[in-house]
Amino acid sequence: MPVKERLLQFLKLPKSEKAEVFSHLDPDFQEETIRSIASHEVSDILNEMSPDDRTQLFEDFPDELIKSSINLLNPQERRVALKLLGYEADSIARLMTPYYVQIRKEWTVKRCLQQIKKVGKKVETLNFLYVVDEKNILIDDITIGSLLLADEDQLISELSDDHFVAITTTTSKEDAVPYFEKYDRSALPIITENGVLVGIVTIDDILDQIESQNTEDIQKFGGLDALDMPYTQTSIFEMVKKRGFWLIVLFFSEMLTASAMGYFEDEIQKAVVLALFVPLIISSGGNTGSQAATLIIRAMALQEIGVKDWWYVMKKEIFTGIFLGSILGIIGFMRIAFWQKVGLFDYGEHWAFVGLSIGISLMLIVLWGTISGSMVPFVLKKLKLDPATSSAPFVATLVDVTGLIIYFSVAGLFLTGKLL
Repeated sequence: MPVKERLLQFLKLPKSEKAEVFSHLDPDFQEETIRSIASHEVSDILNEMSPDDRTQLFEDFPDELIKSSINLLNPQERRVALKLLGYEADSIARLMTPYYVQIRKEWTVKRCLQQIKKVGKKVETLNFLYVVDEKNILIDDITIGSLLLADEDQLISELSDDHFVAITTTTSKEDAVPYFEKYDRSALPIITENGVLVGIVTIDDILDQIESQNTEDIQKFGGLDALDMPYTQTSIFEMVKKRGFWLIVLFFSEMLTASAMGYFEDEIQKAVVLALFVPLIISSGGNTGSQAATLIIRAMALQEIGVKDWWYVMKKEIFTGIFLGSILGIIGFMRIAFWQKVGLFDYGEHWAFVGLSIGISLMLIVLWGTISGSMVPFVLKKLKLDPATSSAPFVATLVDVTGLIIYFSVAGLFLTGKLL
């Protein structure tokens, strides 16, 4: 739909729905809308938006548009906006809202219900009420259900257990995600290093962060820099820029494969049959390496394992690699034997040694691929790098080069004095 037509459809919306709809529009159209409509309409939309959505909107705006937009906010919302923009761009505090129900320990249930009626329309969620002391330090959170089931004259102190989960303002968005996954909360409080309650973050904002995080990891694992914009909004120049660097790096890495092939040129000339199995050997090692890397990176993302678990993973992957390599090695040997016996291909009088070379090579290369794929993420994690950058192409390239060396070394061991 053309931009002008979309803008016209948006302006036809009821005033009460514009802010909600606006927060879900794509960034380019949001900017175009702000620049196209009257100042009083912009003011109405921005003041009605939730603080977390508005902060995310400002992050996508150029500086001059941020300044003019902030000036259109009412004094209260302007203070909130400036406060949220003051946190680090990667901080979970950028996603919080300062609108929630805050109560005191000495209050009765009846007074808490009155407070809910007073501020409830503006808060993002009523699932939890946050108990603070006279210094605004968070001391507990209470579910709305427990409040509704209690007697009106009962004190909040009688309902409190002084156990709660909170996230500090210095926590990154990425590190905050596991809190929601572990504790299964629809909202979590945000506190300062001193424990002062400053806001809450709701699950809808975290789901957006999880989606963004997973998209970035998948793109990195595919061997390219993460896209800053959705695929449909990324220009061809930007696409080439994001993908070209890693393709060039992998291209130069694959040159090592050509060098390895050149080193064993004499062996290939004497036993051309060995060249037939190079693609099989390379792909098997690369595939197992990619499998292992995928499993370990995902386990790290879910915090199932950490850097300290490298030896446990190493032992597990060694046994896994031996079993997988043995299976592929046996299949490889049987394939050569079958082709030889039924006359589909003549591997010569030493076909059994050729089959043995292929079988043993497959077992060793699959074992090496499994170990490499599982250990590279640990190395990157130890170096404070994103394990997702140990992409499948990178691991595959590593195994390609070393796999050729293993293959021709094993072939030389079994075929020297026969074909070599």
